[in-house]
Amino acid sequence: MTQPAVFGDALSYTDAVANFQPDSVERLLSGSFATGINACVECCDRHAEPGRVALDWIGSDGRHERFTFSDMKAWSAQVANLLTELGVKPGDVVAGFLPRIPELIATVLGVWRAGAVYQPLFTAFGPKAIEHRIGMSNAKLVVTDAANRAKLDDVANLAKVAVIVGEDQTLRTGDIDFRSAVARQPAAFEPVMRRGDDLLLMMSTSGTTGLAKGVPVPIRALAAFATYMHFAIDLRPDDVFWNIADPGWAYGLYYAVTGPLLLGHATTLCEAPFTVEGTYDIVEKFGVTNFAGAPTAYRMLIAAGPEAAARIKGRLRVVSSAGEPLNPEVIRWFDQHMDAPIFDHYGQTETGMIVNNHHRLPYRLRPGSAGFPMPGFKVAVLDDEGNEVAAHQPGTLCVDLGNSPMMFFSGYWQQETGSIRNGYYWTGDTVEMDEEGCVTFVGRNDDVITSSGYRIGPFDVESALIEHPAVVETAVVGVPDPERTELVKAFVVLSKGYDGTNELAEELRLHVRNRMSAHAYPRLIEFVDKLPKTPSGKIQRFLLRKLHTDN
Repeated sequence: MTQPAVFGDALSYTDAVANFQPDSVERLLSGSFATGINACVECCDRHAEPGRVALDWIGSDGRHERFTFSDMKAWSAQVANLLTELGVKPGDVVAGFLPRIPELIATVLGVWRAGAVYQPLFTAFGPKAIEHRIGMSNAKLVVTDAANRAKLDDVANLAKVAVIVGEDQTLRTGDIDFRSAVARQPAAFEPVMRRGDDLLLMMSTSGTTGLAKGVPVPIRALAAFATYMHFAIDLRPDDVFWNIADPGWAYGLYYAVTGPLLLGHATTLCEAPFTVEGTYDIVEKFGVTNFAGAPTAYRMLIAAGPEAAARIKGRLRVVSSAGEPLNPEVIRWFDQHMDAPIFDHYGQTETGMIVNNHHRLPYRLRPGSAGFPMPGFKVAVLDDEGNEVAAHQPGTLCVDLGNSPMMFFSGYWQQETGSIRNGYYWTGDTVEMDEEGCVTFVGRNDDVITSSGYRIGPFDVESALIEHPAVVETAVVGVPDPERTELVKAFVVLSKGYDGTNELAEELRLHVRNRMSAHAYPRLIEFVDKLPKTPSGKIQRFLLRKLHTDN
């Protein structure tokens, strides 16, 4: 695989932005957004050279299988033939309710080959979450496995179901045996051509309140995915790439599946759940050099200690983090004990990644910052009236729609989109920007704490707390107070060997006060065994606020 020349070889971030030509990214593709394109061709067929690997798969039992792009081309054709036989038409939605197995990749590619739209369903979802999502998308088919089939029993208006069953598992009456039905199909299927504004994916937001909203992702988003893989991930031909994010969520589907395959690069998929030892085993055995994941996983690696990490020290060329802000202490730990640069990246399901510390672009890293806008995006920090705020002042991070050609979101599925107004997409995240355009995350708008007239970002307090050796994880929220409006409260998960005493709580308060300021330290500290999180690993601060109220 050669590196795409279209991106150039920028010597600096400024050069990359100045010389970036969004229209030229289409030169990476064999199709055209305007006249005809097929996502399976772009992510599979055009890379189907003899022996070129598309997928390294590690089963939950440690079994390793390798699939080439040629394998996937034939397999996706069989899937597409089955979909057509079942009445799936171009533009229809097919939902995948699958663990991290090779059939997931074949299903995604087969759906695209048939000109249909893929919808991910995370395997931790319950019946109500599934029912809402497939009801919203009107999915014509759900592909799942025997282990997850029972979760569909209580789903109303369920479409056809195709199930991956093992030798000792029974197929339910009316279900389709996915493996046998695919196996009898021809291994050739002419890809259905679509246009750039036709849909590629039907995603959903994972908000903390209200029903999930549908996020339609058009095929032209491929250009943004490729740009991120090049500049931020810095995926190189000789890299062994592993993004541990689950493809049931945006970061995994966009950048563990679509992104690397789009560039003709092999991706790694591990069926087993995350463990520290298992992660180190795979990095060591397969020689992983380019790694991506979420801060929750990185904090677990840190909690296991430097001794466990010693066997892979110096092996990882670059590490990327997304999903939540990356605390500076994590960056320092990776530098010291892994000899690996770990960079924070920021994005949303609606936008893909838009602000990053780009591994490929040399500039001075600011620990605790999200970085700079990705080439192809222009962002602004606005106050509630839509005016740009001064440098180092908090405001809402917004995407300038008129000057962001890589932006692919145009509104939620079949409902009003209040976050798009006056030419901007409002992310709902509070940030600050310095004079050079570097963005630092403060918190979600509804997470920012107001105490005695001060606006306090929970991320800063959390970053200070996690520097203390007693703290493994922490989440900071504002709780009501009649005098100060809100008090800063920290929920803290302790490291092994520490007890949640009053003395330790006071030590942590003083630690933050000395590191930050007299108004921003946590006056209240509660020690907990774990923090409530979404299935994708994001801390649910609204549940912590409720916990405080209930107590």
